[in-house]
Amino acid sequence: MADIVFLHGEVITVDEQNQILEAVAIKENRIIATGTSEEIERLVGPQTKVIDLKGKSLLPGFIDSHLHISAYGIDKLGVSCKAAHIHSLQDIFQDLHQKASELPAGKWVRAWGFNETKVAEQRYPTREELDEVSTEHPIIIIRACNHISVVNSKALEIFGIHGNTPDPKGGMIESNSEGELTGRLIETAHFQIAKKVTYSEEEIAQALALASADFVAAGITSIHDAGCNDSDGFRAMYQAVQQDLVQVRIYAMVCAMDNPELFLESMIHAGMVTGIGDDRFKIGPAKLFTDGSSSGPTIATRKPYTSNPEDYGILYYTQEELNRRLGEAHKKGFQITAHAQGDQAIEVVLNCIEAAQQKHSRPDARPRIEHAGISEPDLIERMKQLGVIPIPNPAFFYEYGEGYVHNYGERVNHMYPLRDFFDHHIVAAAGSDSPVTDYRPLFGIQAAVNRKSKQGQEIGSNQTVSVLEAIRAYTWNGAYASFDEQYKGSIEVGKLADLVILDGSILQADPADIADLPVHMTIIDGEVVYQAE
Repeated sequence: MADIVFLHGEVITVDEQNQILEAVAIKENRIIATGTSEEIERLVGPQTKVIDLKGKSLLPGFIDSHLHISAYGIDKLGVSCKAAHIHSLQDIFQDLHQKASELPAGKWVRAWGFNETKVAEQRYPTREELDEVSTEHPIIIIRACNHISVVNSKALEIFGIHGNTPDPKGGMIESNSEGELTGRLIETAHFQIAKKVTYSEEEIAQALALASADFVAAGITSIHDAGCNDSDGFRAMYQAVQQDLVQVRIYAMVCAMDNPELFLESMIHAGMVTGIGDDRFKIGPAKLFTDGSSSGPTIATRKPYTSNPEDYGILYYTQEELNRRLGEAHKKGFQITAHAQGDQAIEVVLNCIEAAQQKHSRPDARPRIEHAGISEPDLIERMKQLGVIPIPNPAFFYEYGEGYVHNYGERVNHMYPLRDFFDHHIVAAAGSDSPVTDYRPLFGIQAAVNRKSKQGQEIGSNQTVSVLEAIRAYTWNGAYASFDEQYKGSIEVGKLADLVILDGSILQADPADIADLPVHMTIIDGEVVYQAE
C-alpha cells in the first residue's frame, strides 16, 4: 500500500511521451505508481494519506540549474535595492543609513540588487555619497548582475585600494577624470573584494536556511549552485545540508567567485571529482568565468555593442589559458563548464571543450555552458555536435530586456534561445541565476513562454517555447545536466518523490499569468517540506 496518493489531478509527468495523467502514489521516498485515479485508488490502505488534487497541477519538483544560494541568503540580511519603495538613490541612502544605525561601528553595511537604469538619477552612487551615509561603517552596494559594486572610503581602506592600485586582470578599479577613485569596482576587481565582506558562521548558516525556505516555497527541490565566494562558502553549504538547515538538494559547482583558478586547482589536487557525494549534496562541474555581465554590459562579443561601437566587452582568458585550466579538470574526470554570455566567450568555451575531448575523449562527459547568452546559429550547431548542455536564464528578459535591445540590437533574437535549443534537440536546462533575478521557476517559465520585459516589450519573440517545453527545461533537463535523470526530473515509477503541487492548472492558465499561480505544496524525498496556509 502507498504512504500517500494524489488523485484527480493534472499530473504533468515530463516523461518521454509528455504524458498528462490523473494520479500518483508514493511510498517512503519513491514514486511507486502513476495512472488514472481508479488505478491508484487500489493502492490506498488504512494508513494511506489521500490527497484529492481537484484538478490542480502536480509536477516534478523544479530544478534550478544555476543560482547562488549563499549570495541569495546573505542578501536577505542586507538592504534590497529592488524593494518596492526604492525609486531613487536617496531612497537607497536612507535605507543604508537606517541599517548602519542598527550596527556597531566597523560592521559591514551591504546593499544588493542595484540597477542604475531603475533609479530616477539613472546613474551609480559615488564614493562621496556613500561616505555621507557613514564613514564608520564599510558600505558596499552590489549591482543586480553581481559583477559590479560601489563602495565607500572605509571599504576602500579595508581593501587596501588607493589611487595607485593597478587594475586586476579582467577587471577595473574606476577613477574619474581627476584620477580620484569613484568607488566603483568592475568584474574581477569586484570579485576580489566581495570575499572580504565577511560574515560570521552563524550569519551564513542563517542565510542558507532563509534561502532554502524561500526556494522550497517556490516549488524548488534541487539546485545547481553556481559558486561561492571561497572554499569556506562551499564547506558551509555542505554543513548546512548535513544539519538539515537546507532542504533543497545541491549539485555544487566547483567555483570561487574570486580566483576561481586557484580553488579549482586545489580541488583537483585534493582528488575531488564530479559526482562525489550523495543525493542531498553532490560535487558538480568545474567552472570558470570567461566574460562578464549581460546587463552590465561587460560580456565578450564578436561584434561591437550596438550601444558603443568601441566596446567588445571583457574576455578573462586567452584560448590557451582556458584550454589548459578546464582541460586539466576534464582529464581528471570533472564535468566542465564556464560562465559565457557573449558569442565570443561562447566560441572560446566551445573551442576548449572540443580540444579537451580530442586530447582525452570521455563518453557522456556532458560539458555545460552557463548562460550561453548570445548563441548565434553557428554556435548552436557546435553545441549539438559536442553534446553541450547550455544553461539559459529566461527570467533575464523580464528584468533586463530593454537594456539587451539597447546594447545588442538584433542579437536579442539569439539570446538565451530556448526555441533554437529545443529545435536542435539540445538539452537546455534553465536557471534563474538568483539573486541576479527572480528565483521562482514559475516566473522563469512565464518568461520563456512570453519573452516580454516588465514594460511589455517583446524581446526575441522568435525564441518562445510552449508551457510543456518550459517545464521540461526546469525539471528533466536539469536532472540530465547533473547526471540524475534516472532518479529525478520526471514523475515515473522508481524515481525520487520530489514533487510540487500548484494551486490551479498551469496548462489552463493564461500564459501571461503563470507566475501568479501559487505553490500549494512541495515534497522532497516523500516528505512535505512546504504547504501553503
